[in-house]
Order: sequence, then C-alpha cells, then structure tokens
Amino acid sequence: MKKLFVLAFLMLGAIGFHAQAQDEAEEEITDEELAKFAAVEDSVMAFYDQKNEELVSMIKDNEVIDGAARYNEIKGAWEDEEKMAELEITDEEKAAYEEILEFMGSLSNEVRDLKIGLIKNDDILGVATYNKVNKAMKENPEIKEKVDNMIAEMKEKRTVESEDEASPDAGE
Repeated sequence: MKKLFVLAFLMLGAIGFHAQAQDEAEEEITDEELAKFAAVEDSVMAFYDQKNEELVSMIKDNEVIDGAARYNEIKGAWEDEEKMAELEITDEEKAAYEEILEFMGSLSNEVRDLKIGLIKNDDILGVATYNKVNKAMKENPEIKEKVDNMIAEMKEKRTVESEDEASPDAGE
C-alpha cells in the first residue's frame, strides 16, 4: 500500500512538473512578439506626440487668447469668478479656453482608443500577445529593458525621419 501511495505521489509530481514546464514553454516570447509590442507602443507614443503638438499649437497660435502667457493666466483663474473678473477675461477667451479644455479631454480618449484598437487587431499585435509580453516585462527586467530599447530605437528613427522631412534638401 505504501508503494502505491509513493507511486501515486511521484506520478502527481511528474504531472505537475510537466504542466509547469508546458506553461513556461507557452510563455516563451519571440523576438517578433517583442517587436510587435514595441511597435504598438511606439505608434501610440507617436500619435500622442502629434496630438500634443497640436495642443501646444492650439494654445500658442490662438488669436483670441493671444499666446501661452494669457492661456496660463486664464488657467490659473479658471472657475474663480473673482480672479477671472480681475484679469478681465472676455467671453471669447472663455470660449477659446473651453475649446482647448475639450481638446485636452478628448486627447486621452483618442490615445486610449488607438492603443486598444492596435492591441485588439490580431494582425498588428493581438490581446494574447499584448498580455503575454506585458506580463513578461513585469516579471523579467531583461525583457523590459529589451522592449524599452526597441521602443527607444524606433523613436530615434522616427525623430530622424521627421527631421529629414522638415529640412530642405541641400542637394537641390
């Protein structure tokens, strides 16, 4: 009877070890999966940077608010009727500021929606791959560092390309 108990215990242990090894094999991450994850993160950051530039331009170039200094004054006085009256903030400035606030509010939603859309698209990344890589990054600093480096390289390449597009060709 003891032998049967020991044999059963060993069998359960072997099954458990096999299942654990199988889980680890399933969780192995390929370089392609890391690259897809990094590309999605870079795309989302690029989109955010673009929208942020639009926001800065919206503030600096606003004819009603007349630049960032006035924007900051309005921002500091916002929702304080006494301060707003003291700064003589006009109805037009209020409307322009509210338009900027609305844009800022929609910005986070747009970025979130873009990221979710990219993650859900199996041709681009896929939810399972996103979760797998995200989990691995939390558990393994080497994987996180590898992904961070990939993202940094993509950002640098994107920056160089945008600078090349912005500068006139010297040869022409």
